[in-house]
Amino acid sequence: MPYWFVALAVILGAAWAGWLGQRHLEGFAGPIDRAETVLLDMRILAVGPRPAPPEVVIVGIDDETIAQAGRYPIGRDRLAALVEKIHDAGAKALGIDMLLVGNTDDAADAKLTSALASLPSVIAEAGVFKDKNRPVSVIPAPDGVLHPLPEFATAASVGLVNVAADAGGTPRHIPLMFLTPEGPEPSLSLRALGLYLGDMPALTAGGIRLPGGVQPLDLGWHLPLNYYGPMGTVRTISAQGLFDGTPEAAAAVKDRLVLLGATATGVGDRFSTPFDQILPGVEVLATGVSNLMDGSALIRDGFVRKVDVAAALLITVAGMAAVAFLPLAVASVLFVLILCGWLAAATLLLGGGYWFSAALPLAASVPPVIGLAILRQVFDRYQMRRLETAQDALSRFQAPELARRIAEDPLFLLEPKEQMAAVLFVDLAGYTGLSERLGPARTREFLKVFHTIVVNETERHHGLAMSFMGDGAMICFGVPDPGPKDAVNAWRCAFDLVHEVGKWMAGTGLRPGTGALRAGVHFGPVVLSRLGHEHQQQITVTGDCVNVASRLMEVAKEHDSLVAMSSELMEAAAHEQMRICMPRVRKPSPSVAVSRRCSWDCGRHWKRMRKSPLFRENDRIGAGGGNAPAS
Repeated sequence: MPYWFVALAVILGAAWAGWLGQRHLEGFAGPIDRAETVLLDMRILAVGPRPAPPEVVIVGIDDETIAQAGRYPIGRDRLAALVEKIHDAGAKALGIDMLLVGNTDDAADAKLTSALASLPSVIAEAGVFKDKNRPVSVIPAPDGVLHPLPEFATAASVGLVNVAADAGGTPRHIPLMFLTPEGPEPSLSLRALGLYLGDMPALTAGGIRLPGGVQPLDLGWHLPLNYYGPMGTVRTISAQGLFDGTPEAAAAVKDRLVLLGATATGVGDRFSTPFDQILPGVEVLATGVSNLMDGSALIRDGFVRKVDVAAALLITVAGMAAVAFLPLAVASVLFVLILCGWLAAATLLLGGGYWFSAALPLAASVPPVIGLAILRQVFDRYQMRRLETAQDALSRFQAPELARRIAEDPLFLLEPKEQMAAVLFVDLAGYTGLSERLGPARTREFLKVFHTIVVNETERHHGLAMSFMGDGAMICFGVPDPGPKDAVNAWRCAFDLVHEVGKWMAGTGLRPGTGALRAGVHFGPVVLSRLGHEHQQQITVTGDCVNVASRLMEVAKEHDSLVAMSSELMEAAAHEQMRICMPRVRKPSPSVAVSRRCSWDCGRHWKRMRKSPLFRENDRIGAGGGNAPAS
């Protein structure tokens, strides 16, 4: 394809990748992100589950707890008793994933307020969003907030429990900060971690400052979740165990950050995750807190997103360059290998906590590369048609085999090549007088038929008609590539041409003896090269072999013979055939030039020549350019 076309295609492909990359940097969700979640789940499953940190424990209101309470949600008096049990067991901090809105029983509410004030605790509030398609780069700004009762909010901290889920409903991020109508509010996960650490972590420009260092965050202070495994991977105990006072339950929450929420079947929030289709919402929050606590949250900050965009651009340009300059099969394999390499690298890096996009390079590179591949196929077919047309046109001026070689390799015979070949010259006797009798128009038709016979017989014997000189022609055997039967083919072609031209002349109605074919054949070294001006060349053969063959044809004319062959050609033909006979001629020789040795098929050609109307007895022989007596 033209370089300007390739450059334009690459620019358009890079522009497409750049546009997708810009949206990726801004955090806009779209079809690419839907594909990314599928690829991310596959990579998470490939990495496999891992243990959760022991500092976080879930106290679940499970089926047994609800059965003992006789209702869901459980009464606030019973919830207050549960909070007291957690306090008595020595929990360091408590987060409650339950919306405590509206008045129920004043005594129960007072009891719960007292219980919440007994230990560092945070209770849930929920943001209400009207716009569900906000970009990730924007800090979530709910249109309204469902607040807990004021007395509860006085006794405990509050935090929002909203999570950012993908199109399939899987939570992918936990926003750590919200812009509520009342002002900035932290998430419940961030509040709970601050209560456990004794100090609220500070949010920086690109992350959150923790005791172990700064944990990078995604755009808009979103925490990318890195799930540990299926339901129960974060240690979970039954709330009924605390009610029953079992030592194991009390020991499980001692000095731990406890998250209290519903885990019973069919109640509370349920989310689909890579490891589990029904993970309780409280475990999603516990996963976020645990990720912050052990520093295992997925890293997908601005730098990672820029690397995604750079990879998308590079893969797009590399794939399009491969399609433009390499064979399509090789380019396709190379492009697939590049994509597989990126997917493998993204999977390995996910094991190290880095969330690089697998879908963005695919979406950015596949359409331009496939589009360019289709255009190249169209262009190649167009070029092939042009090449075939040019080759067909060239074959009208050069031998078809030479035309094909020139079309395939424009540098063919840029340097001359010496090789062995057989050269056959043919000429029509009495052509000058014949052309005067026929006139220009009939002479042209006469020559056209003659040249057709020459080309047909030449191709049938695997030779090349190198050039036509009016009523004559130069034919080569072993050009452009020598073969083991070049001499034999030249031998046979000479006899068959004499026979076919004689038969044709007999059918023209011209008087006998007019237009008989004379032939001279020699075998030896030739030089195959280009001759002519730099801008106007033709491929031909030169050398002493050509001169000898031309002289032999003149010898045949001088001695009134039809074919004159050199002894070199006779010997080469005999060596090639490996079947030699030495016939004894008892009568004057026919008008076929032979040496003392001939090939096995000499008799067949002799019989054909005797039937020719041009055959005359008592003709003299020209052998190798001279006279040969009858053997």
